Amino acid sequence: MKVSLVFPPFHHPALYNLPPLGLINLATAARQAGHEAVIVDQILGLREGDLPRGRGLYQACAEQIAAERPEVVAFGAQCTTYPPTLRIAQELRRLLPQTRIVVGGHNASFVAQETLNGFPWIDAVVRGEGELTFVELLDAWGRDVDPRSVAGLSWRDQGTLVDNPARALLDDLNTLPLPDYTLAPSLERYRRACGLSRSIAILEVGRGCPHQCVYCSESALWQRRCRTFAVERLIEEMRRLRDGQGAECFLLAYDQFTADRRFVEDFCHNVIDAGLNRLGWYCISRLDTVDADLLRLMRAAGAESLCYGIDSGSARTLAFIRKQVDVTQLSSRVRETTAAGLVPTLSFVVGFPEEEREDIDATLTLALHTGIDGNSNPLMQIPTMLPGTELHARYGAHLVREVDSYFAQGIEFDDDCRLAEDEALINSAPRLFSSFYNLPCQGMDLTELERIAAEFPLIVNLYPKSFRILIEALEISPSLLFRRFCLWLEDCDGPCRLTPAVCFQSFPAFAQSLLGAVPAAWQHVFAMVAYETHAIEVARPGSPAAVGNADVSGVSAWRPLLRSDVLLAGFAFDLPRIVADLRAGRVQPDYPQDDSVLVFRHNEGLLEVSAINTFGHDLLTQCDGRTDFAEIARRLYRLHGGARDPQEFSVLCRESLRQLEDMQLLSAQLNP
Repeated sequence: MKVSLVFPPFHHPALYNLPPLGLINLATAARQAGHEAVIVDQILGLREGDLPRGRGLYQACAEQIAAERPEVVAFGAQCTTYPPTLRIAQELRRLLPQTRIVVGGHNASFVAQETLNGFPWIDAVVRGEGELTFVELLDAWGRDVDPRSVAGLSWRDQGTLVDNPARALLDDLNTLPLPDYTLAPSLERYRRACGLSRSIAILEVGRGCPHQCVYCSESALWQRRCRTFAVERLIEEMRRLRDGQGAECFLLAYDQFTADRRFVEDFCHNVIDAGLNRLGWYCISRLDTVDADLLRLMRAAGAESLCYGIDSGSARTLAFIRKQVDVTQLSSRVRETTAAGLVPTLSFVVGFPEEEREDIDATLTLALHTGIDGNSNPLMQIPTMLPGTELHARYGAHLVREVDSYFAQGIEFDDDCRLAEDEALINSAPRLFSSFYNLPCQGMDLTELERIAAEFPLIVNLYPKSFRILIEALEISPSLLFRRFCLWLEDCDGPCRLTPAVCFQSFPAFAQSLLGAVPAAWQHVFAMVAYETHAIEVARPGSPAAVGNADVSGVSAWRPLLRSDVLLAGFAFDLPRIVADLRAGRVQPDYPQDDSVLVFRHNEGLLEVSAINTFGHDLLTQCDGRTDFAEIARRLYRLHGGARDPQEFSVLCRESLRQLEDMQLLSAQLNP
């Protein structure tokens, strides 16, 4: 049969899209069974401008599909793209009345009956693991027989809805053919369309999850079983994607990748032996399934970043969602991860229905502590009601529509708003389109929750130390201090969203506005605000001067120049001590005034802060690229020479310059 597999339209400016691996798997299996399969990626079509945004989008999508005159159209839909899928399918039915239309994917698997009952133009829903089910369905339709014997299928039998028995999961994933990426647009097209620096491919490592988190449908879909592909097969797939498709980086698709240590070690050693460790990759992990040794091995095998699902800092919330994670491991694990050269993303969720404000504050406090440690990416969301989850079963009757969660965004096709027909469809069936709805939270209203989830990570990234001290100084909770900051912003500038630029420009002034409210014992917070502001300043994009390797053996006429990406600052408190205390979890008052001079610079993406003495500070401030070394030495002699011999002091200055050069503080753009 002639089959079109469709990735329905979606667009989010902050996200990139990749070839749809699920559809590639289905197309590969269909081709192997003798069917003619093509993939229509309408997400890429939007990116490349082949499909128009606006009210005519769905008609254009249907016409694009119909142009191939397929006998079967299969949509791979997730929760966000379910409304577009159903509307495009309706348009397609008008254009091709005899074409059979199938829907599959995580979302469809749990709402098969509701889909068939509410949308008569859908002929069948593939539930669960789809490769065998889809091929058997095509074979049955190709022979013009009903698909009654096809396990894992829900279908329409002359107006009667039929749920065939569930299909047993494959015992061996390796029986599936290697995905044929030539059936999809090239990786290079995705790279260009999304403005990526590298071509990225998805590498499916395994399927399944043994856990029972109340908000996740993975364990239900995969029946709490975990299966992995053979390491040898994964290596072959990586090699093919590199050599045949130009893949330069991989997203490892399997939430339980690090659950089996032996598997991870075997994978990493084979990647290294095959010379594939020059290709970067990203994975998902739990805190309790990795350690420093394994993280170092993963980095040696090419791993660049990984995501830890933390969810909450509240023991009560963790028990409610049945998340078995020891958050006391978080700080040490993040440090081990960054020490290994990996960048951790830390995922938090705030606003579960039973949470009180103090539960949410516990999560915000934990997130702040990770920001104090530094070099991690916080990701914060409000809960999404996904079909197939325990949350959906328990709270489906209590849904409201107030704010958009992460899984409700991406179909704003009408001047950054959803199409009116999509809004009407979503409003008509809350349980079917539950990802567009919210769960009321006991301890906080949804508007406040949404703003915390969207904007509090900026505080975690930019001003975590100052914010943490202010919490203690003002005896206020993190959420209430954040609300106070947002209200202050609105008083100054009117309603606005917090962005990195707004946070950088406004938070120091907000802190100063609290000067009269901060007790004298906590005045070091204002020095910390300056400290974090300087750290942001040196990290801002620019063109840093080249690192110097000057010959300073004859330096009399040399005009040393401080690098443009280096910043010097003096403080009235011992900031390194205060930072060390914060990292150790100590937030305390009454630091004595103790002058310190610090050097700020970024080195390979990491902030470096070094303490220098007054002599070093005075030496660096003279390095303006105009004053020669001899004059610098004369000026410093008047300040620091004392009874020393001038020649000996000049030698001291020369040695100090060498040390500053070794610290990469001086530019190579020298002016003899």
